[in-house]
Amino acid sequence: MVRRVLQMLQREVSGLHEAAYLLAFFAFLSQLLGFVRDRFFAAEFGAGSVLDVYYAAFRLPDIVLATASAVVSVSILIPFLIDKASKGKNEEKVFVDSIFTVFFAGISGISIILFFLVPYIMPVLFPGLNESSKEGMLIMLTRIMLLQPIFLGLSNLFASVTQVYKKFFVYAISPIVYNAGIIIGVLVFYPLWGVSGLAWGVVLGAVFHMAVQLPVLYGRDLVPSFRKNINWKDIKQVVFVSLPRTLALSTSQFSTLFLVMFASVIGTGSIAVFNFAWNLQSVPLVIVGLSYSVAAFPTLVRLFSDGKNDEFMSHIVGAAKQIIFWSLPATILFIVLRAQIVRVILGAGHFSWTDTRLVAASLALFAVSVLAQSMVLLFVRGYYARGETVRPLVVNFGGAILVVVFGIAFMRLFDASQFFRYFVESLLKVSDLPGTKVLMLPLAYSTATLINMGVFWIMVSRDLPGFSARLRNVLFQSFSGSVIMGFATYLFLNLLDDIFNVQTTLGIFAQGLFSGVVGIAVGMMVLYFLGSEDVSVAWRTLHKKMWKAKPIGTDASEGTTL
Repeated sequence: MVRRVLQMLQREVSGLHEAAYLLAFFAFLSQLLGFVRDRFFAAEFGAGSVLDVYYAAFRLPDIVLATASAVVSVSILIPFLIDKASKGKNEEKVFVDSIFTVFFAGISGISIILFFLVPYIMPVLFPGLNESSKEGMLIMLTRIMLLQPIFLGLSNLFASVTQVYKKFFVYAISPIVYNAGIIIGVLVFYPLWGVSGLAWGVVLGAVFHMAVQLPVLYGRDLVPSFRKNINWKDIKQVVFVSLPRTLALSTSQFSTLFLVMFASVIGTGSIAVFNFAWNLQSVPLVIVGLSYSVAAFPTLVRLFSDGKNDEFMSHIVGAAKQIIFWSLPATILFIVLRAQIVRVILGAGHFSWTDTRLVAASLALFAVSVLAQSMVLLFVRGYYARGETVRPLVVNFGGAILVVVFGIAFMRLFDASQFFRYFVESLLKVSDLPGTKVLMLPLAYSTATLINMGVFWIMVSRDLPGFSARLRNVLFQSFSGSVIMGFATYLFLNLLDDIFNVQTTLGIFAQGLFSGVVGIAVGMMVLYFLGSEDVSVAWRTLHKKMWKAKPIGTDASEGTTL
């Protein structure tokens, strides 16, 4: 049994759809574990001050991770690793060692400096958490979590190697063990050490995330070691290429930071509501958008470097079709079934009905931009594969600014206009609840992201003539099927409301499950009658049973592609 598991971890995966579906499967498992994690948090603390502080403590370490770790990001290092591997094992090893040495020294130094600056930074960033008890807790948790970007950054470096050699099993397992570490923090460390145990659980998850990829590096003799003679020429090239990406990721993290800052002054529990909704909306994004963009990237790099522009275009279009095919139905289902989803996943212990309705309303607003978020991931990696990093930086920088601008504008409009406030609260059925101002944050994020995708779409259509035309059918078919699916799901929700006891978790789960199944069946029928080719693609990919596929050759010199 152990041998079969190890063989599976060492296998390569051939084909865009097979790799994407494999990543999606493990992403789904990771998200299930994430549901367990969030349910523990919700039951233990509710949407209150403890979780406000806990989620706020992530912001500074996440910024460190996004900036310093951009140098070792998968999308930056894969082209370099492919080039070095083609020149020989020694070239590849020297490159990995040099990156490892410089990165470890740099990010460790940054984390140590910030450790001492945290007491001065956090009160400024989160003025709503300046009460003595909250502030002390925030400083303590942030200091512990500064270890996280070190381990996750190293994991990014290791993941670049695993993806170059198409070890998608290993890459896909990493988020699962990361969530497992956080759960250990809740169940084991918290009872032992109090709130600080939650932060140590995060650190443990980051260590797991890194360690699970080490066997592949051992198998390739690429386990990094500290090196005195650094190849500074390579380092300069990587830094030069990664600088635009670093700035892009930084702007994205800073825009999210501003939203959390805004949430801190809205009221107690607002940060928790925002983060619970964010985690839930990330499910289709990670399963669909991230899986396809990650699976497509290594092949896009090789196709572009080989001058195969037609195949490059086909690969982008194929990934975009599947993202649209899966994301639109997921968006509609999340909007229609938002209350059932939130209540089943989070509805326990101290998580109240008010918390449920606020998170559900926030989830609906986030879900509107799921397709846009997924497409942006694909577009950005497409440009990175072409060696273009400046234009994605400019577009993402503009999108980050829009997030902050819309956040401020919507909050002011919410306070100033009774009509706007009544419209939003009535539409989302939360007009009788306090704290609804927090809904302006996901609304701002989704609005800015939709504009961001629109700009990228125009750019890609100009760079790849015919791109939009090849997606018209899937857009029309998926949108039509999703709308009818949503209508059928909503009808059955109302019909089943009197059949199941919706005062219990089991009753709510059954109501949502049966309504969703009926809606999906209706949607699939609509797609079938519309002649959707993507239904057939999905079926053929699943029917291949890619987890039983024979491994392909592992010699990098063969130049095999996805």
